[in-house]
Amino acid sequence: MVKITFIGAGSTVFAKNVLGDALMTPALQGCRIALYDIDPQRLADSHRMVELLNENVGGGKAVVESYLGVENRKEALRGADFVVNAIQVGGYEPATVANFEIPKRYGIRQTIGDTLGIGGIFRGLRTLPVLEDVAADMEEVCPRAWLLNYSNPMAILTGFMQRYTKVHTVGLCHSVQVCAPHLLKGMGIEAKLPLQQKIAGINHMAWLLELKDADGVDLLPEVRRRAIAELEKMPHSDCKDLVRLEYIRRLGYYCTESSEHNAEYNPWFIKPRYPELIDRYNIPLDEYPRRCVNQIQRWQREREEYLAGDIQHQRSHEYASRIMEAIVTDIPYRFGGNVLNTGLIENLPGNACVEVPCVASAAGIEAVKVGALPEVCAAMNRTNINSQLLTIQAHVQRSKDVVYQAALLEPRVAQELSIDDTIAMCDELLEAHKAYLPEYK
Repeated sequence: MVKITFIGAGSTVFAKNVLGDALMTPALQGCRIALYDIDPQRLADSHRMVELLNENVGGGKAVVESYLGVENRKEALRGADFVVNAIQVGGYEPATVANFEIPKRYGIRQTIGDTLGIGGIFRGLRTLPVLEDVAADMEEVCPRAWLLNYSNPMAILTGFMQRYTKVHTVGLCHSVQVCAPHLLKGMGIEAKLPLQQKIAGINHMAWLLELKDADGVDLLPEVRRRAIAELEKMPHSDCKDLVRLEYIRRLGYYCTESSEHNAEYNPWFIKPRYPELIDRYNIPLDEYPRRCVNQIQRWQREREEYLAGDIQHQRSHEYASRIMEAIVTDIPYRFGGNVLNTGLIENLPGNACVEVPCVASAAGIEAVKVGALPEVCAAMNRTNINSQLLTIQAHVQRSKDVVYQAALLEPRVAQELSIDDTIAMCDELLEAHKAYLPEYK
């Protein structure tokens, strides 16, 4: 019996997607599902939801168990074949609020703050201690399991696991599989399927290097023409993807994650001296806190309806169930995964976590060598990798000085703040997050 442990199962809607997919997969339907969380109500909601899915789409073949609290985490993991990680340490309040409000007082505005930027750095710092404990438990009670990490900041968390633990780890995102279809739809381009694509880089900034239709017709020249035409409408364009379209015009390539994310991964768009850029590029400042509040309110309204007995599911585009299926059946599956850069991308650091094509099978997960990225793409990636690697180092060494360095080298902080203000902001954030952090030297 395959065992799937879901860490952070209180993420009920996301758990529905991943576990609903698994329950619809014949090779996984007789699985044992262990749900783990530290929130009793959210865990109970997820257990009810998975039980309903098991009956409605899984034929009642799975066994569903719940494990509440840190003291029961090891038992939740014991004997697991696959561990899905979807934790958010600190929640919306107080951690996310602090991540936005403290930098805002220093003039640092953010949109999402979960991957890079000062928000991404501190989200990583408060999550790494928990993930390190999960790794220790896995090494003891399920040493052969695969950890499928969905938590952000992806490159920081996954990179730590791959470099500093023995746990078999791959990072999974939602952006690779939807990148090309969303781009073509947004540009009004119809293409003969299946698409042929090549995507590589780092999480949330992997580059669409090649895109062809089923007949081998190169679609990128027409994409570029239409992207520039849309940009020429500014400041009157209502397109929500203008940052990435500007990437096409200035850098030559489109990247995987949304414009609201990428607006804060570089120093070009959120600039106090140029406030008109916010409206010109349709940049939603404070989007993530707003989204959190809306999600909480929506769940409160829809909870009873959502957990009604007639809940159904259609298999989603998430990679997790297909990777599990490939490993169990030995039928290979190709996907975009986050792995350690063991010579996969030649012009990025070897200790970086990169996003490249991967193949899952009974042998495990094997990454595909890409070679060198176009130099401008690698240069953009390196500006983000710098802070990612330093955030990992700060945790490993428990060093305040390295926390400061991660912030000082973050593109937007470096653009806006002096050294003294950067250190003062970090000290405030360290104090606000102290309940989730180890002691820093």
